[in-house]
Amino acid sequence: MEQKDRYIRFDWAIKRLLRNKANFGVLEGLLTVLLGKGIHIIDILESEGNQQSGDDKFNRVDIKARNSEDEIILVEVQITREIYFLERILYGVAKAITEHIELGDVYSEVKKVYSISILYFDIGKGDDYLYHGQNSFVGVHTGDLLQVTTKEKDAIVRRLPSEIFPEYFLIRVNEFNKVAVTPLEEWIDYLKSGHIRPDTQAPGLAEARQKLIYYNMDKTEREAYDRHVDAIMIQNDVLGTAKFEGLMEGRMEGREEGRIEGEKKKQLEIARTMKTDGISTDVIAKYTGVSPTEIEAL
Repeated sequence: MEQKDRYIRFDWAIKRLLRNKANFGVLEGLLTVLLGKGIHIIDILESEGNQQSGDDKFNRVDIKARNSEDEIILVEVQITREIYFLERILYGVAKAITEHIELGDVYSEVKKVYSISILYFDIGKGDDYLYHGQNSFVGVHTGDLLQVTTKEKDAIVRRLPSEIFPEYFLIRVNEFNKVAVTPLEEWIDYLKSGHIRPDTQAPGLAEARQKLIYYNMDKTEREAYDRHVDAIMIQNDVLGTAKFEGLMEGRMEGREEGRIEGEKKKQLEIARTMKTDGISTDVIAKYTGVSPTEIEAL
């Protein structure tokens, strides 16, 4: 890759550059292709939940944005595995909802929330690189989707629960192994490899080519960025080594357990043969190491 085509990693950009209103177009592009509708960001809200006490939890999101439809969008980049990841994103969504409705407000003020997680670790079993979850109420016997009627501006309006309840997007970056063709695939390709096609028409990526150029940063910023990338590489190497060592240790333990189990089976077979030949339990136990109780059970 030529020097002028080296682009800043998204996890760095989202913390340092995409909060700037002049750069909203980059994030808007990703959200547009992901949510399947035009997204216009009005402002970036406080990215961490306001702690009410020392025991309160943080939302741990990288960006919390409000769009032109007054919806809340949470975006986070996760580099390393977290045991209670799903519980945490559920908490983050719940807190975002409660933070944006005041005591005494009518429930129509509840905001629609989108939770978008860009994951660089193996979250579990699954073949796709993008997973989407949302709430719907399905008839147990009929299979139909429930529509709820509400009254808005003197008109009866039918709404699906999925229009109100939060939606979750899990982007498993490391699982993407395709030639990028669609705008969404181009975005995932950038998230994984930092590559952006010169002729890209994907929303937001043309802006990224202009605003996320590595060599546009000053020397101090580049040095900080390089340390960030090095830290990620070291961290991944440490985690990979630990995973490999754990795997090898598990295999060695498995082989040892198998050897012990094999010896035990052999001793039991010898004890069974001796018992069949009428040899006393005490003698069998002495020469095979099999307990009298086990011998009696043979």
